[in-house]
Amino acid sequence: MAVATGQRALDAIWEKVELNERLDFEDGLVLMESDDLLQLGELADEARRRRGGTDEVYFVQNLYLNQTNVCRVKCKFCAFAVTQKQGDAYTYTPAEMVEDAVAQRELSRFTEIHMVGGENPHVDFEYYVDIIRSLHEALPDVHLKCFTASEIHHMTKLSGLSHEEVLVQLKEAGLGSLPGGGAEVFADRVRRLIAPGKEHPDFWFHTHRTAHGLGIPTHCTMLYGHVETYEERVDHLLRLREQQDETGGFLAFIPLAFHPENTVFERRGWTFTPGSDDLKMIAVSRLLLDNIANVKAYWIMMGLPLAQVALHFGANDVQGTVVREQIFHAAGAVTETEQKIDELVRVVRAAGRIPVQRDTLYNEVQRWNGAVA
Repeated sequence: MAVATGQRALDAIWEKVELNERLDFEDGLVLMESDDLLQLGELADEARRRRGGTDEVYFVQNLYLNQTNVCRVKCKFCAFAVTQKQGDAYTYTPAEMVEDAVAQRELSRFTEIHMVGGENPHVDFEYYVDIIRSLHEALPDVHLKCFTASEIHHMTKLSGLSHEEVLVQLKEAGLGSLPGGGAEVFADRVRRLIAPGKEHPDFWFHTHRTAHGLGIPTHCTMLYGHVETYEERVDHLLRLREQQDETGGFLAFIPLAFHPENTVFERRGWTFTPGSDDLKMIAVSRLLLDNIANVKAYWIMMGLPLAQVALHFGANDVQGTVVREQIFHAAGAVTETEQKIDELVRVVRAAGRIPVQRDTLYNEVQRWNGAVA
């Protein structure tokens, strides 16, 4: 009887998708609790197409930078952050960041710098402004996607400025957009358990809402696979959808699977999320987030083969070349830290999709049509 009831609930969701009706919290729970993975994938792909999705799959040529690994917050899920007294601590100067980025630009013609780091209490706000200004002056044609909402909030504490004042100064210096990190899971219960020293999730929303009001587009994320429930996952997605209804400023959603290696969770028996859960999260995200055009299969976290499958579960973006990613690798990711364009093109075409290299704002740079070579 439970199976029949579950199928009836999925059938009702199918009807909503076909009628382009918005799914609600209970629908989200039905999807999360379903074991019919293939049907979830089919549903998500159908929803993607009905909302205007095509066979195009996007990626960006980008460089990852981390300005510092020194952090005041001791999030229990993080294997990246250190204190300033630890031997592997680093905080690069603006000049060092520019030298590194310019050298990397000679090797790959990236169009985006994705930069996040620790919340270092030993620098001032001007340090962050100087980094953005210096990178923008050295590489004026490169989009700077920098600093999580948590880092922006940290800058308000360093400077005494409001979130808007911080963002205005960064934008004037050359900031192009914000990544989506720092969201984790919004539920207060989860936040207390995994990041007790972090600001309340309301500040994450306030930062992104303020950025959108200033014309700064942003991204949004969820870190799943630790202590959260299905109900808390659905609540997280619906809160993102509500903000997108209000501001329309999210470019893409990126579900991020928790990697427990080198964290306290590993010592407590946590393991990596199974691929089935990663595909389910992609599918449910696509189904619930009807107002966010792009859902990313973050290959650096899930690996290229699974990211390829995710393109049939609602994803339409595989992120990018991701040169030198460090944060997920500190927590046990074993994927390559860089994928050349040719490999991304091959993977997307082998999935029966059309590879499109984009810039950060989803403007087309290059596309590859035709059959798989």
